[in-house]
Amino acid sequence: MKKINLKLLFILSLTFSMLSCGDEFLNDPEPTASVTSSVIFGSRTGADAFVSGIMRRFRGQFTATDAAGVNSIYYARTVKGNDIIQRATWFSFDYENDNREPTYRRVGFTWNYSFYMINQANNLINGAEASTGLSDLDKKEIIGQGKAIRAFFYFQLAMEFQHTYTFDASLPAPPIYTELSTEGKPMSTLNEMYTLILDDLTYATQNLTSDRLGKSYINQNVAYGILARVYQTTGNWQGAEDAAKKAYGGGTASSVLNANYANGFNDISDSEWIWGSAQSLDQSNYYWGAPHAHTDHYVLSYAATYFNNDFVNLFSSTDIRNTFLNAYGVADTDYRHYISRKFTFNFDSDHPIIRTAEMLLVEAEAKYHNGDPTGAHNILFALQSNRDPLAVKSTNTGAALLEEILVERRKELYAEIGVEWFDAKRYRKGITRTGNQRIKGAASLEADDKRFFLKVPQAEIDANENIDESVNANR
Repeated sequence: MKKINLKLLFILSLTFSMLSCGDEFLNDPEPTASVTSSVIFGSRTGADAFVSGIMRRFRGQFTATDAAGVNSIYYARTVKGNDIIQRATWFSFDYENDNREPTYRRVGFTWNYSFYMINQANNLINGAEASTGLSDLDKKEIIGQGKAIRAFFYFQLAMEFQHTYTFDASLPAPPIYTELSTEGKPMSTLNEMYTLILDDLTYATQNLTSDRLGKSYINQNVAYGILARVYQTTGNWQGAEDAAKKAYGGGTASSVLNANYANGFNDISDSEWIWGSAQSLDQSNYYWGAPHAHTDHYVLSYAATYFNNDFVNLFSSTDIRNTFLNAYGVADTDYRHYISRKFTFNFDSDHPIIRTAEMLLVEAEAKYHNGDPTGAHNILFALQSNRDPLAVKSTNTGAALLEEILVERRKELYAEIGVEWFDAKRYRKGITRTGNQRIKGAASLEADDKRFFLKVPQAEIDANENIDESVNANR
């Protein structure tokens, strides 16, 4: 019989063992081993403190510089595409599309970190459900946050460890845990996982409001933003359109955009940020803050990221998002030809997770699929004209209009959330390396390429008696 995964057992035992007093917990909000469930969930203050600890784990260092938090998952996706070039340093194996074997750090981190966060979300949900100290309204809001967090990380697991949903929803997906468990469960299916994700997000959107402690916390708008991405992936275009609009709060596209694109992308107070990870100097993320610590070449950081000439050529000279320059004076055939000043790195740089512009483009994409090309054109132009005063309204139709929307997503969101990889995977398209890429042919991805997903970690296979070596066959 296999040994129970000791790391899982440790995580499961942490939250509700009692080692010190409740005051210490409230003064230092972290996922904690210090207090009982009755103290944590005896009041809204205690429950909010527990949530604060969970949200702190969205950033920081989990195991290594390229295995930190949500930003590491997104940045690994970013460098797998064609728009970004990563030199031989952190994330370089991801850039080579050769970082998916069962014993590799990327595989172990993405699996363990996601399940760590899911476990914390389950603690939050189960604790609130059993609480006798929370009001019914407080319970619903705390549980709503927990379910949104759980859905968010199951969505990452679904995207990272299997083909996309529309390829074959019956394929194996990571195990599903909705409560504390000391036994490893068998693999689920994509269909089962997306059913849970959608159920959780439905609850969250129905029971949360626009109120929250800060923009790093989940409220109803954030839950709708996550839901919009899920609906994009499953092809529910009416759902995606509705969710995206609710995420940014409605209004016209012009009224919800600002002119702050060139301000460094490190300040969560920006009105276009719906959700982000706030960072402060007393909780510094040091140098593991991708993308900032990799793309900024003007401070003491890794200066590791460059931009493909072919991607840069998509931007007009008057587009505010054209933050590229040849800072090193190298030839245009050199992979170091272009850097970007989009992100400014400081030890307290905040990280964007969901922005209004993304939700506008989700809405435009959904309108295209829902047979409303005029609506798609209007949203697209509102965004384009905000970013470029000389923008011309599109007259594209059919597949050309969809392609324009997807290109606009790349131009708007580059290096933030792995948008090129995300779109290629869900549309089952390849990514061909072109231009002045440092590594081309072998790192290109074909449509439905298995390198779009990771193998199951060997440590999980060794520890979980319900998963054996066959899980990675033909992966």
